Amino acid sequence: MKKIVSDYRSVTLKDVAALADVSVMTASRALRTPDRVSAKMRARVSEAVQALGYAPNEAARALVSATSSTIGVLIPSISNLVFVDVLRGIYDAAEQTPYQVQIANTRYRDSKEQELLKVFAAQRPAGLIVTGVDQSPETRAILSGLGCPVVQIMDVSADPVDMMIGFDHRRAAYAATRHLVDQGYRRIGFIGARMDPRSQKRLDGYIDALTEADLFDDALILTSPQPTSVALGSRMFGEFLAMAPDADAVFCNNDDMALGALFECQRRHIRVPGQFGIMGYNNIEYAAASAPSLSSIKTPCYEMGQGAVQMIAAAARGQRPEPGNVDLGCQLMPRESTDRGAGRVRAAG
Repeated sequence: MKKIVSDYRSVTLKDVAALADVSVMTASRALRTPDRVSAKMRARVSEAVQALGYAPNEAARALVSATSSTIGVLIPSISNLVFVDVLRGIYDAAEQTPYQVQIANTRYRDSKEQELLKVFAAQRPAGLIVTGVDQSPETRAILSGLGCPVVQIMDVSADPVDMMIGFDHRRAAYAATRHLVDQGYRRIGFIGARMDPRSQKRLDGYIDALTEADLFDDALILTSPQPTSVALGSRMFGEFLAMAPDADAVFCNNDDMALGALFECQRRHIRVPGQFGIMGYNNIEYAAASAPSLSSIKTPCYEMGQGAVQMIAAAARGQRPEPGNVDLGCQLMPRESTDRGAGRVRAAG
């Protein structure tokens, strides 16, 4: 059988050393501990690196140092605007550290999360950021055995794997629903899609607020396992009105769904907020820009991503932050879509 030989060959440290006319050891020192070689040697090695386009082998470096310079990030979606803000915070914070960021998309699947964690484990990451607190016992075992700082984000609980930074979805949803009650709405529904554990907590907060106000009716709840979108929000709002024609407000599990409900109201000539109130969640950029502007819950996504990297960097220095379990809270953002009175911004956490 003919042996297949690839034409591709990566540039090695040996190539850099040869071009710089130094030993491999000197080239390695110039890159890893530049203070141990002369300025002249550093310059020659640097010129060779630039000329050859050399990139250090992180896998080999991990074998030598026990860890790589990578912070792994597991998120369930790369298209959801919420996670775009989280990643922006992660990257901004990482720029202030020696670490590089590597992203993996779990697609909201536990099996995919476990598979990706094993990939990261083989790479010996400097730290890991993982979404949520609802991991299976098997997944928690993998996280506990990584031998690096781990930060869970997007939620809070009393039992972090290592460290945690997030916010309380149930309390935030309670504040959103209570705002609708305070504005005089009485037949308040809930519309939610992709009911992951965080969205389920939002539903629980909605139930808490309406039960307390003696207004809860489980016939006003409509959910779907489909991924959230503006189009789905519009379609589900139409279904909701057919199901509950006497409803006068709705709390949606995110802003995409709420914007869909708002657009459907406009198509049906339903006045918002006079005839109908709409509350979203996450406070994406479009919430303030819509007409009428959309009331929402501002979640600290950027700050959470930033804080997760800072926690990993501190723990890697041997300065594990205390407390290692941080609740950033949320903020109610009342706007025109629920304004039956004079709304005031108030803390939800």
